[in-house]
Amino acid sequence: MKDSRLYGTRERRVPRPAVVFLVLIALALSSSDTLAETGAEIYKAKCSACHAASGAGDTMLGKNMKLRALGSPDVQRQSDQELANIISRGKNRMPAYDRKLSRDQIAAVVQYIRSLKP
Repeated sequence: MKDSRLYGTRERRVPRPAVVFLVLIALALSSSDTLAETGAEIYKAKCSACHAASGAGDTMLGKNMKLRALGSPDVQRQSDQELANIISRGKNRMPAYDRKLSRDQIAAVVQYIRSLKP
């Protein structure tokens, strides 16, 4: 094998920005497949302390705040945008998550909430 430094030939390399771009595309394509999974993980980390793992709101905090079950017809009747607004801006004693979660993450949580209906 020839040493390219000795013979003045260049090795062909893929520029780093191109590699980064390809990795980002691959991540974006795979992220849509795991949207529901991501929503469940975010819900578990950020929402289940009050709303319970099942979404029933039957935790001590949820009972004290008189939370409705997320699978209830009242909640499920709300549009995706209405639910996203509540998550983003907060409601009553619920904190706002617009600075803690991205729009895609909030959309994933909304889709997870949709899966909680009976």
